[in-house]
Amino acid sequence: MFLRTRLFFLGVAALLAVGCRTTLKLAQDDSEVVLSRQLLSASDPAQKGPFAVRTLYYGSGTDRRRVVHRDSVVLKTKPVDGSKFASAPDKAQEKVRKRYWGFDFKQLPVNGRVWYPDGTGPFPLVLIVHGNHNMKDFSDPGYGYLGELLASRGFILVSVDENFLNGFMRGENDARGWMLLKHLERWRAWNDSSGGPFAGKVDMHRIALMGHSRGGEAVAVAGAFNRLSHYPDDATVAFDFDFDIRSLVAIAPVDQQYRPADRPTPLANYNYFLIHGSHDGDVSSFSGLAQYERVRFTDGGSWFKSAVYVYRANHGQWNTVWNNKDNGPRSGRTLDLRGLIAPEEQRRFAEVYITAFLEATLRGHDEYLPMFRDHRVVGRWLPKTMYVTRFQENAFRAAADYEEDVDVTTGSARGVALSGDSLSTWKEAVVPFRNRNSTMGHNAVWLGWNSRLAGDDTTRRGQPASYTITIGDSLRSAWRVDSSSTLVFSLAPTDAAPGPRTPPKDTAKVDSARTKARPSKRKPPKVAPDSTPFDLTVEVVDADGAVAAWPLSRYGVVRRPLESYVYLRKGRDKQRFANLYELVLQTYTLPLRDFAAAGTVDLSRVRAVRFRFDRTVAGTVVLDNIGFSRMSRAFFVHAPAAAGDAAHEAMR
Repeated sequence: MFLRTRLFFLGVAALLAVGCRTTLKLAQDDSEVVLSRQLLSASDPAQKGPFAVRTLYYGSGTDRRRVVHRDSVVLKTKPVDGSKFASAPDKAQEKVRKRYWGFDFKQLPVNGRVWYPDGTGPFPLVLIVHGNHNMKDFSDPGYGYLGELLASRGFILVSVDENFLNGFMRGENDARGWMLLKHLERWRAWNDSSGGPFAGKVDMHRIALMGHSRGGEAVAVAGAFNRLSHYPDDATVAFDFDFDIRSLVAIAPVDQQYRPADRPTPLANYNYFLIHGSHDGDVSSFSGLAQYERVRFTDGGSWFKSAVYVYRANHGQWNTVWNNKDNGPRSGRTLDLRGLIAPEEQRRFAEVYITAFLEATLRGHDEYLPMFRDHRVVGRWLPKTMYVTRFQENAFRAAADYEEDVDVTTGSARGVALSGDSLSTWKEAVVPFRNRNSTMGHNAVWLGWNSRLAGDDTTRRGQPASYTITIGDSLRSAWRVDSSSTLVFSLAPTDAAPGPRTPPKDTAKVDSARTKARPSKRKPPKVAPDSTPFDLTVEVVDADGAVAAWPLSRYGVVRRPLESYVYLRKGRDKQRFANLYELVLQTYTLPLRDFAAAGTVDLSRVRAVRFRFDRTVAGTVVLDNIGFSRMSRAFFVHAPAAAGDAAHEAMR
């Protein structure tokens, strides 16, 4: 009887759970069209290289919990004192952790597992570090797929063990970053030694750091600490690192869990690559975009930064240990895993983009650079899902980045004027994350319009709204804006659509009289979301007023917001998030030479750029980082376009 009763209640619970489950909702996939081209003729970076791969472990040789770092170490390392950077949250946790690990924060082990090429070298050095996870479920083996690939292509990859910083910890990301630099100290010594497996085989002038989750923030912290002489939170701790780190990779990172001197981590003069998944069940906002915005290029070096938002990717599948357990071992009970791309596909994306980034920035293989500007050029390499990309390089000059003041008519450089016409919405405001009460920490401009005129006749249209950036002659000359320049900006539509605009005064009187004569109590009908393709026109205007124009869709798809439902329970996403989509702006790069074929404009005397909202009746866009660049031609594909293929030509 008891068994039947228990089974009955279990059955009822299962039915209730099914009833509370949301239906699977995915945005309409356009990847078959967007990713239909392969314009880059370089070799597939996800293909293994010519080197045989060898592995080894280094560490204390006394590790109680990590057998490989106790019994299999080839190179022994001394522990480091990290007590200035991390501590247990309370005395009870301190005892639990020391009892489990056998050491405290004054004796942190320098443990690593290495994949390296069988060759004479010297080889570029890449360190990768995991993020927070169950400290007893060791995370560092989860990047073996990257280790095997990169070592076969002539890189040394080290997966750094920081599991002893996992668990019930807070505010320890400075320790995670500092530990990476302590590992680099050991590698410098091994390379400079007269014996050992890595003597003279490490190219210490070509170093990259990569991190996942909290490790993704840690690489930015390490990048900042690398250039400092003292620890910002305790100047009694001196730094003497100054490694030749060229590149940083952040995989679904957190941001500002560590704030040096109580401010966001500044970062300058590194190549920076960022990836995040739309269905991340742990770091549910694209937090790394805040750090992306803070990356600056100030020394004239050939730096660039790029970010890719991967639709249907999650947090854990970048690591084979974590896989789809974004919310712990029982993730399948709370997270909607049905819409995720396959783990192998998600990791293939990482293999393609991370390898290409390292090949380009550590080895100078410029043939891969175009894919960081426009993902469409490598359509056949990528898993069939949707992507949004951000991009900026050191030659970019901002006409309007909306950070300088509260005057909506002035730009970011002297001599830039901003103006709007027939807009329903025009404001500069901080860009929000989908998480409530959370922002990206930088501003953009919101522009809304509706070409319909109010009244019974829904076919009536007014003059298309527009937004214009005007540059003065001296600024144009200083920036050398001409046919060799590229117009760059980032833009995203939102789900907001202003109502019809008030018609001109003469027709307004007629409409008012008509409304008074025939009052109506009917509720306005519900309007279905607009599903027509979103587009607008970009115009270049010269000093004489001549105009040349192209539709923005020529330079990349202009997508409506990509909604993502992370949770399995019906209605949970609406409760949890301010928006059902992340507002990720797509970067567009428009070579000005293209406009010579679209009009009689004099590109040596460019006076203004205008965004004309004439291809979508009503909508709102967020626009940011508008400016010009004389970027290297290496960022463009040098391949002949098919005759009359405008879309193909635009990707070049």
